Amino acid sequence: MKTVLFACIHNAGRSQMAAAWFNRLTDRRLARAISAGTAPGSRVHPEVQSAMEEVGIDLSSATPTLLTKDLAESAALLVTMGCGEACPVVPGLRRMDWPLDDPKGKPISEVRRIREEIRGRVEALIADEGWNNPSD
Repeated sequence: MKTVLFACIHNAGRSQMAAAWFNRLTDRRLARAISAGTAPGSRVHPEVQSAMEEVGIDLSSATPTLLTKDLAESAALLVTMGCGEACPVVPGLRRMDWPLDDPKGKPISEVRRIREEIRGRVEALIADEGWNNPSD
């Protein structure tokens, strides 16, 4: 099974949404997602929790995690979202960067837009890698 690591700065918004979408939409026998941040916050942003709750994904127990080199080395793919040079460089690790707006403090309409952009990117990644859930 492959592990995809989604990383942003605080692990309280974009990367949490991406990992949650990935784990909902992928074939769990083939791949799974984890998320982390270079400077983790204390909790997932409330506006992110609300937007994800609207689509039936509960992030109330999600906890921001520190992105370490060891954690990155455990992944087959690192997808960064705004952490830039602060994200660790791991030789041989595939890396993608998704330039996404930070949802922190944004109105719910903007957080919904970001949520749907992330969903689209996750769906494309899953399709490109052949990790589609057979029940879809």
